[in-house]
Amino acid sequence: MRTSIATVSLSGSLTEKLAAAAGAGFDGVEIFENDLLASPLTPEEVRARCADLGLTVELFQPMRDIEAVPEDEFARNLRRARHKFELMRRLGADTVLVCSSVSPLAVDDDALAAEQLSRLADLARDSGVRVAYEALAWGRHVSTYDHAWRIVESADHPALGTCLDSFHILSRGSDPKGIEDIPGEKIFFLQLADAPLLAMDVLQWSRHYRCFPGQGGFDVAGLLRHVLATGYDGPLSLEVFNDVFRQAEAGPTAVDARRSLLVLQEAVGRAPLPEPVVPTGVAFAELVTPDAEPLTALLGALGFTRTARHRGKPVALWEQGDARILVNTGPAVRRDGTQLAAIGLESPDPAAAARRAEALLAPVLPRRRAPEDVPLDAVAAPDGTELFFCATGRPDLPDWRADFEDTGEESAPAGIRRIDHLALTQPWHHFDEAALFHRGVLGLHGQESVDVADPYGLLRSRAVTNTDGSVRIALTVGAAPTDDTVHAQHIALATDDVVAAARRFRDTGGSLLPVPANYYDDLAARFELPDGALETYRDLGILYDRDAHGGFLHCYTRTVGRVFFELVQRDDGYRGYGAANAPVRLAAQHTVRAFTGG
Repeated sequence: MRTSIATVSLSGSLTEKLAAAAGAGFDGVEIFENDLLASPLTPEEVRARCADLGLTVELFQPMRDIEAVPEDEFARNLRRARHKFELMRRLGADTVLVCSSVSPLAVDDDALAAEQLSRLADLARDSGVRVAYEALAWGRHVSTYDHAWRIVESADHPALGTCLDSFHILSRGSDPKGIEDIPGEKIFFLQLADAPLLAMDVLQWSRHYRCFPGQGGFDVAGLLRHVLATGYDGPLSLEVFNDVFRQAEAGPTAVDARRSLLVLQEAVGRAPLPEPVVPTGVAFAELVTPDAEPLTALLGALGFTRTARHRGKPVALWEQGDARILVNTGPAVRRDGTQLAAIGLESPDPAAAARRAEALLAPVLPRRRAPEDVPLDAVAAPDGTELFFCATGRPDLPDWRADFEDTGEESAPAGIRRIDHLALTQPWHHFDEAALFHRGVLGLHGQESVDVADPYGLLRSRAVTNTDGSVRIALTVGAAPTDDTVHAQHIALATDDVVAAARRFRDTGGSLLPVPANYYDDLAARFELPDGALETYRDLGILYDRDAHGGFLHCYTRTVGRVFFELVQRDDGYRGYGAANAPVRLAAQHTVRAFTGG
């Protein structure tokens, strides 16, 4: 299906917005009037720019406060419309969006509204324009799509149809099934937006919190199925008002927008995308560092062994059980400290996973490799983390470890079995994009977003996981755009005995994050723990949580660069990540940072 995006959904000048839409592969745009008014380009130049970029102008919007008003006011509205229709001719747009009136002059009279919209449609037809009438969720007298349709149906004019907007319909809790009663040819335009489920004024909700389909809580796919059942064959267009998108770079936002439409079309059976290939585990986590010594000491204390080195690159493989950490000290490494740069995902079909990612506009990463190196497909996540699709120890597929030569060093296991989960800090304007990316591209399931109190603001966190929990990624963003302090990436390591693992770590020179004594006083009040457990947890800085399924014990190392490790023990099917303890952990990290500078 054709895809379109409203220019109001993107940041920048009109020229920048058009370039971003075209670069992301959209077929057309809705020109928002304010964007045109602020542009130095004439309507003819905008039309030519769109044509050069391969874009059609699908809609001009909005015209407000037109119908159900006194005759003298309507005469002024028709005069305004004549000017706008002439402007549309110059712009190359043949459909105008007319919003249901919010004017205090408007009266509650459907017959008058239909009669005046019919006269507007007469004028539009003479100008080669169609009128798409939309019910605003906060319209003065017309606020639901079925009410707007009754007025359009009563007017019975060939140049008058309706515009359906998923936000206006779903935010009011209207049943979208009634859309199927509207003839498809009378749906002149379809605008799509999602939103988080919030209890607030609908106008403020609309103006600040809309997001792309799949990033919020609305059933946009269900609504689209009803629209398609009518025979609607117009474009799928995004109209998203969002404070974050207005400040983010237009190009990546447009790519995120188009990806959302591809995933949406797939959900309703209209996009022949490659099937999702859900990862089955974490093959490795790659850390880049300008100084390997602190990281080497940390990994050694955790019980990892440097088992292999890459044949042609300054990359070492550290292993314990099925947990594998790559340490990269190459010349291209960023000099701003140790960071988690890449994740290897075990894939049943790495090539198919890469095809899926590419079809959903994930940037495919070129890889410098020698002729004898194992070919590995990799794409970039929205935060820049490299995602490799791998196979480990499978006879039917190349093993990425074939690029490494054994060091001969003996492993001395310290109770760590595998990587339990990874926590990735997202740029403040990529949080929703990251959640959609990991669900759509990787086929992971998104969990509910959680707000966590930090001493200097709020954090939002949302985990994505596969069905059995062998892949868990927590996506986190700080409340402040510049917040990149202790909200670093971290790697959680699974163990069956966190107490023993923590003791081994400390006894071999590792430093655990100190936890305030007040936490343990509260822990004693909240939970009845086994004899001696509280003293042990206090001594080692172990935190405790419990959900409906089981218990969770976890503790943290000090931070190296922007990375720290977590030791975790899940008992009896615990599914969470210790979110209740996150404020204590964050405060402790701030304290350590203040005293040590790291």
